[in-house]
Amino acid sequence: MALFGADIHTMDDLYLHTLQDIYYAEKQIEKVLPKMIEKASAPALKSGFEMHLEETRGHISRLEQVFALLGEKPKAVTCPAIDGIIKEANEIAGDIDDEGVLDAALAAAAQAVEHYEITRYGTLIAWSKELGRTECADLFAQTLAEEKATDVKLSKLAESRLNHAA
Repeated sequence: MALFGADIHTMDDLYLHTLQDIYYAEKQIEKVLPKMIEKASAPALKSGFEMHLEETRGHISRLEQVFALLGEKPKAVTCPAIDGIIKEANEIAGDIDDEGVLDAALAAAAQAVEHYEITRYGTLIAWSKELGRTECADLFAQTLAEEKATDVKLSKLAESRLNHAA
């Protein structure tokens, strides 16, 4: 069984595939965040998710800029990793009746998403530099900084309020 599809032969192919992968992931996140906002009961968590939804739309816009820089049309390829993270979060959240426990679970699920995104953007920055695509690296770096900041905010919120309330 191949790790990647048959269409990946060069570093450029791998780069484009990974770009399409994170584009799919960001689009899925854009779809799921409104549901997380609706389920969250802690005001700080709800507002954090609302803010991250707006940031996610900016991430999608930056990715579309990268596609344009590469002369490619924005295209998503299915990302089983993000699908799995979202599926797991939905399954866990669906089993929780206690609002405090649900908020803690939502924050943990959001951090799993952030960690996936952090790995992808870090990789794309390194590859962009290797391939001489500094403008792409700069766009990815902006998004990576926002993803890391969101992860820190989620940790602080969970540790200072949500976990105790659960």
